[in-house]
Parts: sequence; structure tokens; C-alpha cells
Amino acid sequence: MKRFLPLFLFLITASLWSQVVKMASIERGTFVPLYGATSKKPVQVDAFSMDIYPVTNAQFLEFLKKYPENSRSRMKGIFADKSYLSQWESDFNYGSANLSTAPVTNVSWFTAKKYCECQGKRLPTMDEWEYVAMADEKRIDARTKESFNNYILSWYEKPKTYANPVGQTFKNYWGVYDMHGLVWEWTADFNSVFLSGESRKDKDTDRNLFCGSGSVNATDLMNYAAFMRYAFRGSLKARFTTKNLGFRCAKDKK
Repeated sequence: MKRFLPLFLFLITASLWSQVVKMASIERGTFVPLYGATSKKPVQVDAFSMDIYPVTNAQFLEFLKKYPENSRSRMKGIFADKSYLSQWESDFNYGSANLSTAPVTNVSWFTAKKYCECQGKRLPTMDEWEYVAMADEKRIDARTKESFNNYILSWYEKPKTYANPVGQTFKNYWGVYDMHGLVWEWTADFNSVFLSGESRKDKDTDRNLFCGSGSVNATDLMNYAAFMRYAFRGSLKARFTTKNLGFRCAKDKK
């Protein structure tokens, strides 16, 4: 029995590791985003990989153990506000009130970016995130389905979904869970909705794009579910943390 123990432990470790790094393969495609261009031309999204689930408390704890400079007590104010991991009991203890399999929240853009980079990954771009998020169980683009948008809007009204475990929402066309119904998520270029002009490549910013005048560049003014996501992103700064904002990682395909 003893000689089989190392093999057994190895298999268990390998199984857990495979769950941690499991990603979905996203094929190359195009779509017209809610924001980004007054010409309403399709945006091309190159093939990439995306984490099937948002990063959990347990995964983030392992990251902090390896890189303790990102722990709550050592976090510098320029990289995260005072609410950073405020729901945790201490630097390296997310506490019994927080599920290990629940998404980590109250994490700033800086630390989300750092986490992904330490995994050999990156944060998804906003176009990548929206491209994956527009899929339901069977369709790549379900944005015109009333039931799909109603599902998203009904989630916005539900309290404390961030406390639920990952993987409890529907599995979409790409095999990705929790794009809707669990937490809001950081993207690499979350504040690009502020960019004005003919495309997001312009360098001039227009802070009035948030809220009311934010609908100026919308391709579908009736798409309130998506509008609320863009408005929320537009209100953020990289050091901000909130209890319903988490993240997941992405990776380029070679």
C-alpha cells in the first residue's frame, strides 16, 4: 500500500492542477460590440483561450502565498483601495464565511493583472470578454434573444451572487461558465469605453461617455444588459475594489 501512496498523491495533485488551469478554446470570429466605433463595423477577435471559471478564493490564496507582497497588509494604496480583500479574515485566510470555490472579489485591476501574469496568462480584452459573453448554451451570439437578456437583467437584481461557488451558472457555447450570473469581471482595457472619435485607437478621452452620453456610441440602444456592463466598467479606476467584482484570465494561442 505504501508504495502506491506516492502515485496516488501524484494523481490527486495532477487532477487538482488540471482543474486549476483548465481553459476553453475560443475560435477566431467577428462581432459588432455595443461600443467602440460610430461606423458600427465588426471587430475581429483572434483565437485565444479563456479560463472556464473566474479565479476563486482558494486559487488567489495560493497566489498570495507565492507572492506575499500582494497580501492585504502589504498592498500599497496606489495599487488597491482600502477595501482590497476586506471580506477576508486576514492576509492568508479567506475565513469560514467565504467559500474556497467562490470567486475572489474586492481585487483591484492591478492585482488581477499581476495574478494572470504570474500564471503565464493575461486579462482578457473587453472585446474578447464580450465576444465570449454574448453566447448562450447553443448560439455564439444570443444577444437578440429576449430570454437571454432577461436572464442577465434578472441577475443584476439578485443580491450576494458573488458568494456562490463558481460553475453554478449555465455552460455557454464555448464551454465557459459564469460570464453572467455570478460576478462582474475586470478586463485588460476596462476603461476603453471612455475613448472617443472613430475608434478606440484614438487617444482623446471623453469622460462624459459614462452614464447618459455613454449611449452615443452604442450599436444597440435597447441592449440595456450590455449597457450596464459598459457603464459599470466606465465608472472604475484601476485601484478600485468592490465586493461583486472578480476576474478570470486569458491566453494567446500560438
